[in-house]
Amino acid sequence: MARTDTQIFRSLIVARAKNSVIGRDGDMPWRLSTDLKRFRSLTSGKPVIMGRKTWESLPRRPLPNRPNIVVSRNSDYRAEDAWLTSDLASAYAMASAMAQKAGVDEVFVIGGAGLYEEAIRHADRMHITEVDAAIEGDTYFPSFNPEEWTELDSEDVPAGEKDDYPTRYHLLERK
Repeated sequence: MARTDTQIFRSLIVARAKNSVIGRDGDMPWRLSTDLKRFRSLTSGKPVIMGRKTWESLPRRPLPNRPNIVVSRNSDYRAEDAWLTSDLASAYAMASAMAQKAGVDEVFVIGGAGLYEEAIRHADRMHITEVDAAIEGDTYFPSFNPEEWTELDSEDVPAGEKDDYPTRYHLLERK
């Protein structure tokens, strides 16, 4: 994808199991400290977009050092210390304006499943951590056509002291 100086990449960032599980009972079904450090590093200073359930699952709200944008169809919902919008298009517009003002070139959708399902059609990039396990869960990352994506980077990450599983990180860009 040819980049322009003003382009803001629309990225998804996710950790998913071999069977595409991303959650169980409103939480992540693993402990991956190494991947959380990567998540923090990649998203720091950049706007993050999430659904209401993802927002409510965060142990610390808002995520520090980045604008937090929450998408909820409930007009009465309040997300303290975050920006609130009712749809993904508005969230992208808000995040892109914030990114341009901050001088960064990427905004992230960080979950949940419903938002990923909608956002994957508009994404320029995907940062996918593949967890080396098939895990029981109730929330899944949507399927996508790998032929539409080019792998720009990948890295095997052995399980660290505070990781339940080894992982493989992939950076994909839409062709």
